[in-house]
Amino acid sequence: MILSKFANKSFLTRLLSGIVLVALILATIIPGGIILLVANMLISLVGVYELYRVLGIEKKLPGITGYVAVVIYYGLLFMGKTQNMLILIIVFLMCLLAQYVFMFPKYKTEEISNAIMCMLYAGVMLSYIYNVRAGDNGAYTVWLIFLCSWGSDTCAYLAGVAFGKHKMAPVLSPKKSIEGAIGGVVGAAVLGAVYASVFADKITINNPVIVFAVICAVGALISMVGDLTASAIKRNHDIKDYGRLIPGHGGIMDRFDSVIYVAPVIWILVQIF
Repeated sequence: MILSKFANKSFLTRLLSGIVLVALILATIIPGGIILLVANMLISLVGVYELYRVLGIEKKLPGITGYVAVVIYYGLLFMGKTQNMLILIIVFLMCLLAQYVFMFPKYKTEEISNAIMCMLYAGVMLSYIYNVRAGDNGAYTVWLIFLCSWGSDTCAYLAGVAFGKHKMAPVLSPKKSIEGAIGGVVGAAVLGAVYASVFADKITINNPVIVFAVICAVGALISMVGDLTASAIKRNHDIKDYGRLIPGHGGIMDRFDSVIYVAPVIWILVQIF
């Protein structure tokens, strides 16, 4: 009975597109550098576009200003000028407010606020994939982002299908269960421990097996917030998916929703350890 739930067309489509996506991630993260920076920027731009489209500003001037801000932000990352990030945000805000004032009443305050939120949400937070990869032990710690998000998501999906009975967030995501959430956290911790044990001699962190297991468990919990945040936005605007770019998964925001939340957290935890 359980096996029959996995042997269906939607699951196979999701699995195959997931394999292709992982291959693309490997091809960009392993070399890192400018290749990863450009790939990360493109993913961020698509994510921002998907959010702007849901909010109805993807082709309006505030949205276009948001795209420009994302590109400039990644330019600062490339030049190592992240200390100018605050200046960029202030200038971005001033440009949006100028559009609001001088073109009044064409744009509403909600559109200006949404332009800022989406730029920070999908543009800046997602860039921490590149930031983690560029840091100390980055070639190894960057994979914790995906173990915490995609790894825990897969474990949660399998545990939920097999054992799920109690709904975790029935309004936001009716298919998610408490049993699946527990399976996701435990599975992520196990994946982190196994991963650390394989590369322990190359990681300059004390007790990497324990540390990575804890990081992945915490990251798995955080990833659920990211997943539900993206779901909440979809519920508010009555849409099923953000796009159709990834068969079986939806758009960039459907697949990277948890990654967006996890990436900055992994960067912070790595800095602490």
